[in-house]
Amino acid sequence: MRVTNNDPILTEQQRKSSPELQWVDGVSRLLDTKFRIPGTDVRFGADFLMGLVPGAGDMLSLGISGLLIATMAKNGASAKLVLRMLLNVGLDALVGSVPILGNVFDLFYKANYRNAQLMREYYNEGKHAGPIWPILLVVLAVIFSIFVLIIWCFIQLIQWAFQA
Repeated sequence: MRVTNNDPILTEQQRKSSPELQWVDGVSRLLDTKFRIPGTDVRFGADFLMGLVPGAGDMLSLGISGLLIATMAKNGASAKLVLRMLLNVGLDALVGSVPILGNVFDLFYKANYRNAQLMREYYNEGKHAGPIWPILLVVLAVIFSIFVLIIWCFIQLIQWAFQA
């Protein structure tokens, strides 16, 4: 995904319709497109910077992404849309946890930005369905499962590295 600016993702009407959606827009841009590498059009955000801290940065980023998805679900995202968002974040978290490769991946695969774009398109198509609380539980369960998987992989990597 090529993003060359840090303009709002959601429409002005969507951002004004809910302070929570305005928060989603701002945090998504902060995580994925806030900064630009000088002399290039390559944008990055706090997600990339947090990824430089092995393990903890990826976990923090995953937690924030989970909050973004939960907020979008609370504001009417359908189960199918939430599943697509979870896949974006899951892929970002799993590949992002691989040293060096994950950091390069984070520069180009902007999961939070993609998810906000999906929400914008969903609203534009008039499919806004209102809050769906059961989906929030699924979001939390999936994010928790990814946390556990990353921790397990990190422990396995540490054990492997320190074997005699």
